[in-house]
Amino acid sequence: MKMKNRIFFSIFSSSLIALILCLACVTGVMYNAMTAELREEIRNEAAIVSTTIDSLEDESAQEYISEAGHKSGNRITLISPDGTVLYDNFSKISEMGNHLDRPEISEALEKGIGTALRASDTMGEHTYYCAVKLKNGSVIRIANTTKSVLGLLSHLTLWLILIGVLIFVFSLVMAGLLTRSIIRPINDLDLDAPGENLTYDELAPLLLRMDKQNEKINAQIEKLSEQKSELSCITGNMSEGLVIFGSGGNILSANAAAQRILGSNATGSYTRLCRDREYLDAVETALEGGYGNALLEKNGRTYSLTASPVTEAKKYSAVLFIVDVTDRENAEKMRREFSANVSHELKTPLTSIMGAAEIIEKGIVKKEDIPHFAGNIHSEAMRLLALIEDIIKISRLDEGGLIQEFEEVYLDDICKSVISELSEKAQHRGIFLESSLERVSVRGVRPVLHEMVYNLCDNGIAYNNKGGKVELSLEKTPSGCILKVSDNGIGIPPEHQARIFERFYRVDKSHSKETGGTGLGLSIVKHGAALHGGVINLQSEVGKGTVISIEFGKSNA
Repeated sequence: MKMKNRIFFSIFSSSLIALILCLACVTGVMYNAMTAELREEIRNEAAIVSTTIDSLEDESAQEYISEAGHKSGNRITLISPDGTVLYDNFSKISEMGNHLDRPEISEALEKGIGTALRASDTMGEHTYYCAVKLKNGSVIRIANTTKSVLGLLSHLTLWLILIGVLIFVFSLVMAGLLTRSIIRPINDLDLDAPGENLTYDELAPLLLRMDKQNEKINAQIEKLSEQKSELSCITGNMSEGLVIFGSGGNILSANAAAQRILGSNATGSYTRLCRDREYLDAVETALEGGYGNALLEKNGRTYSLTASPVTEAKKYSAVLFIVDVTDRENAEKMRREFSANVSHELKTPLTSIMGAAEIIEKGIVKKEDIPHFAGNIHSEAMRLLALIEDIIKISRLDEGGLIQEFEEVYLDDICKSVISELSEKAQHRGIFLESSLERVSVRGVRPVLHEMVYNLCDNGIAYNNKGGKVELSLEKTPSGCILKVSDNGIGIPPEHQARIFERFYRVDKSHSKETGGTGLGLSIVKHGAALHGGVINLQSEVGKGTVISIEFGKSNA
């Protein structure tokens, strides 16, 4: 039962009982007072009547009794000394028996005055008698009837019901008002600041304890909030995805990276977060108590899923860790492709060298053709050496250890050096080599920068038409500088432009043998630009030429 109801019923029952008892007591006191007053009135009237009768003659006394009987509301009876009734103003004397045995009469004859109280159970009445002995020996008796308590109550039933209803309603209203007045200060308590409440003194110890508990709770909440904020900050800034599942497979937490990777911010069951088979298998394995591992391909990226079980009361919840391994997978793929390409590229010149050497060794070739085969051996050996050198260069770029060799380098000096080195080759092929250089310095690795400029210019010469032009320019910009190599050569078809920076990729493999390229030149340019924080831009149109530019930022300018 609620406290409010208990207080209400306690007050209601207490007030109702108190009012009923009060009414009973008041009724009893008033009844006793009325009865005592009635007795006193009868005694006084008996004394007056007896005194008056004693002072009159017989005839006058008879007339007085008759007159008093008519005027008085009480019963007046005159009884002879032998008990015979001589007069009664309420009944016929002929129908009344001898009264000598009546207690009040006997007492009056003996003591001069007698009283008696007789009850009528059937009528619910009490009759009080007072008898006084006259001088002539007769007895005058005055009597009056009043209702008994039960008779009075039965007579006042309607009024008692009305009063009872009023008492009930009054008790109900008062109980409600008192209950609200008692409960209101409790309902108005400010539980956030218990010490500041003005209420019952009896509640002070409780409020004091609540105040201390609130301080502890607030401190714990603040600490938990800090820890939650730290955890949210950490998990929110993780590039890896983290998802926590409950024992029923419901998602308890998923950081921003997980929602971004899986493409959903759904709550509820783990199946709503992602429907890929690899994801479902990994999570379900962990929820069954095992360790789930899988690779997930999504939106062109590769993710490693690691799901671990968490034992909880013979049930399993799970933690899913999602790591982007696209670069690793691509690197592994590139490594495999690179190994295959290197094997192929190395095998080709070696096969030519071995074939020519075997022909010479067995004396199959004519003497006059030996120089030709020896030249082939030399050119293929040079090609093999260039390939090995490029492989070593790109391997060093992959390792990333060249960062320690950074220094201040004037890029225009490198450009001039490259032009000087390639001028003879350009002249031999009928290519005009031009330059427009500003004085620019960058922080970088000198050999790598030289190789980048050399490869760009060499490609411009190699893949050009006779009488063509290659222009090398270097200019400062507000954000750094731009190195640009442009030619009006054969150009690059659109379908090949996205791949020309891949290792060993050639647009025209038949033409590559004529140029003597290794297929690693532009790949070295790409890795060198990445090493120096440069951005490569390519513009090319078949038959009109190619423009490749590298933009170096302020940190390198």
